[in-house]
Amino acid sequence: MTNTVVLKLGGSVITEKEHAGIIDHGRLRTIAEAIAASRGLPLIIVHGAGSCGHPEAHRFGIQDGVSESNARGVLETHRAVAGLNAAVVSALHDAGIDAIGIHPLSGSYAENGRLISFETGHLGRMAGLGIVPVLHGDVVMDRIRGAAIISGDQLVLHAARGTRAGRVGLATDVPGVLVRDEVVPRLDSGQVETIDLGSSRHTDVTGGMRGKVRELAELAEAGITGSIFHIDRLSDFLAGKPHGGTDIVRAER
Repeated sequence: MTNTVVLKLGGSVITEKEHAGIIDHGRLRTIAEAIAASRGLPLIIVHGAGSCGHPEAHRFGIQDGVSESNARGVLETHRAVAGLNAAVVSALHDAGIDAIGIHPLSGSYAENGRLISFETGHLGRMAGLGIVPVLHGDVVMDRIRGAAIISGDQLVLHAARGTRAGRVGLATDVPGVLVRDEVVPRLDSGQVETIDLGSSRHTDVTGGMRGKVRELAELAEAGITGSIFHIDRLSDFLAGKPHGGTDIVRAER
């Protein structure tokens, strides 16, 4: 493993999910300052779409496949998430971080909603040079469906596995994986399909909390522990301190 950290910023923490297309610039500044305080840490950032992309994808029915009749949805969805990506990168620049936005649509390919082509070598090289690549959930072309939504959580899986990341963290608007309103501090990969995670009240075409847990469970099977924690504990996670959230680990055999 390397000392690279893959950090996912949930769409719900950087946008106002009750209002389509509204970016929380104040929260972005706070996040950027926390990341700047951890300068020197090789970092890859992935962010979700939140209210910038999910509504467009839902309106055009992208999750059900793309044909000529709804192909406009590819443009509208990508334009929304690319705009959010530009705002994230701008906030990082303002905090003195050398960040570069990377759009999955430009160089990824999927089959039935799962990535089959996604290069990661350049991400590790950038992180090693102190450059922070910033990826985002996006619409990409799909061999079966025409186009498909690829979640930030799926990108985290590929980026972490491809760069042999040492740590993975998902910063969200909840304190961790909750069962009956209590944080589960540790969850093994064998439990993810049986645990009752509830559901989000917001429009999310990428699987919500269960989608996050499934992707991290797959990482855990590869020996990479992933953490889900509240965005307010970002500094603790980056510093390697207890974050009060959930760690997802490989199931004991």
